[in-house]
Amino acid sequence: MPNSSSITHDFEWPQEGVTRVPYRVFSDEQIYQAEQEKIFKGPTWNYLCLEVDLDEVNTSVTGWIGETPIIVSRDGEGKIHAFVNRCSHKGALVCLEKKHRGSVLTCVYHAWTYDLKGKLRGVAFRKGIHGSGGMPEDFSEDRHALQAIRITVFAGIVFGTFSDQTPPIQEYLGVEAAEFLGSSMQGDLKVLGRHSQIIHNNWKLYAENVRDTYHATLLHTFYTSFKINRLDMDGGILLSPSKLHAISYSKKRTWTENAEYADAQVHSAKYESRLENPQLLQAWDERPHGITHSIQTVFPTLVSQFTLNSLAVRVYLPKGVDKTELLWIFLGKKSDTLEQESIRVRQANLTGAAGLVALEDGCINEFVQRGTRSASEQSSFIEMGGHGFDSNTASRATETAVRGFWHGYRGLMGY
Repeated sequence: MPNSSSITHDFEWPQEGVTRVPYRVFSDEQIYQAEQEKIFKGPTWNYLCLEVDLDEVNTSVTGWIGETPIIVSRDGEGKIHAFVNRCSHKGALVCLEKKHRGSVLTCVYHAWTYDLKGKLRGVAFRKGIHGSGGMPEDFSEDRHALQAIRITVFAGIVFGTFSDQTPPIQEYLGVEAAEFLGSSMQGDLKVLGRHSQIIHNNWKLYAENVRDTYHATLLHTFYTSFKINRLDMDGGILLSPSKLHAISYSKKRTWTENAEYADAQVHSAKYESRLENPQLLQAWDERPHGITHSIQTVFPTLVSQFTLNSLAVRVYLPKGVDKTELLWIFLGKKSDTLEQESIRVRQANLTGAAGLVALEDGCINEFVQRGTRSASEQSSFIEMGGHGFDSNTASRATETAVRGFWHGYRGLMGY
């Protein structure tokens, strides 16, 4: 395979810049492989797990950075570590469980054993049998530790990076994004449930989708019909200085209906739907400044969502050029009352693989994947709201966050 520096020598971004995205980036295998090196192994902080997943000492969980399998552990002293889930002997996965309890990790293939710091602690038949065979005299366990990953913990999330050039997490996020994520995830978190789904599209199509405020009113009928999140609500979009990360927020309780919603094009506003159980949408004021809905994206693959009182994180993991695994983790707070927790559980039905709102996202990106696969020389047109990629607190009828994503992406990829 050619190296990543030469992989895309024949690829040029359209001269219009981030208002045009070449369809080729969603289906080109060489570009996908270059992303593994330049983005996922580059100067980015990647979601590994929640801190609450490591709820006890001598606990390990498995995760991913791009397509690289990762182990995250909390050792007997309570310190968190991360390393590549790849045995130093033959390259097999060391940990096969999503969550493992115990102070050692043993590769099932040849029983090489590691501690929770990733250090090699035992090799089966190292001395051979009856003085014959075994490892050579110069073999040293110290030279065969699992590959370490640099980590940081912020807002209850464990992040990892392969690069020593990745800036500190708060600098990486920017002031506004760091404060927003910290306020969203503050308190002792509690996992209420989790599930996953496979979506048949390139990971960047989902990255676009969660930054695309333009589609929410048009595609998600439930949002508009029950006035959960509409473009005519007070709200805005905030982009980080790097443009890699974005926040979209709205305020359900302060809005004035726009005449555009009476137009036939906004079909979702025309339904007179009612819920048999209106408790689904009952909520208490939880977020500051009247925010009732927010989607925060952290490049490359993390989303923190807040809808009414439903708090969750999503992680979209690349599994091939046209395949993505989407993880949903629904959260509560240990300080929640029983009634507050029941509200969060009910509202978890809004999103997820079969969510009343999110169901459509499971297929719409595949429609784009299928529609663009045979048009690699053509490009999408992303000019809603202009040509730039700045924050906008006046309107969410814009694709500014999508353009910001591509601005950051091009910088990392060298396009």
